[in-house]
Amino acid sequence: MLGTADWQALGARARLVVSDGDLDAARAAVEGVLAEVDRAYSRFRADSELVGLNAARGRQVRVSALLARALAGSLEAARATGGAVDPTIGRALRIAGYDDDFDRIAGTTRPLQLRLSPVPGWSVIHLDERTGTVRVPTDVELDLGATGKGLASDLCAAAALAAAGPGAGVLVSLGGDVAVLGRPPEGGWRILLAEDSRADPDGPGEVVAIERGGLATSSTTVRRWAADTGATAHHIVDPRTGLPAETPWRTATVVADTCEAANAASTACIVLGHAAVDWLMAARLPARLVAQDGSLVRVGGWPDPADVAADPAGRA
Repeated sequence: MLGTADWQALGARARLVVSDGDLDAARAAVEGVLAEVDRAYSRFRADSELVGLNAARGRQVRVSALLARALAGSLEAARATGGAVDPTIGRALRIAGYDDDFDRIAGTTRPLQLRLSPVPGWSVIHLDERTGTVRVPTDVELDLGATGKGLASDLCAAAALAAAGPGAGVLVSLGGDVAVLGRPPEGGWRILLAEDSRADPDGPGEVVAIERGGLATSSTTVRRWAADTGATAHHIVDPRTGLPAETPWRTATVVADTCEAANAASTACIVLGHAAVDWLMAARLPARLVAQDGSLVRVGGWPDPADVAADPAGRA
């Protein structure tokens, strides 16, 4: 038996599906984790730890275990992707106009000040996990968007499973970044692939089934905003240029052992462009890439839609 809850959280659509468990208890656990995540590493909350860390101007700062974990994940993602994902893109994003929750800037025009300049680079961040301290150089601004939402999905899934009760299975989706744990429904968790996470999960489109781990989608088509000059920008920055990535892909979806890893990999695909295919093969990550003209590239054993059952149960 499946129970489902949907609501808005962290500027995105949150979806919780519980199989054979206590939905209300699981939702309360998820909401608790999301509140902690928001306080720890929201870039748009004035009193978040991350905002305070960005304002510390080179001082050593003691941070919570959650922020230290999120930072460690972002640095590991930078290493794993050869710098295609980098947490020091915060200033580039702000300058490009992404300086508030997207719901508040969507539909508005922003003064763009795009500058060709590489971001400072993840190696300038000094994290001491033993002491729980971090030093961010002056004028470096962190953004954990390429890993933080995936990590939040993983943490929420773990909390939801613990609260749902023995024998349960859970799926958590935050803006389309999906983590699943526990016992899946028969045939696995069926997930609609869509560029926009607000799409009806029971709507038409390609469906993939997973039984464990995480799935994340990155796209250049949804989180876009317009400049007062008529130009547009999107939220995926190429660390090599400090500009919104120029890419052959409109959408990249990746499956990995965790949603955090899938989140980093899908973002890296957009930045890497054509080189993403070889990188995915070397990393042994299944992926579905949608080119700007709508053509598809399936990598690492990504299934053909004909091989996936059409039953919508458990979709996210």
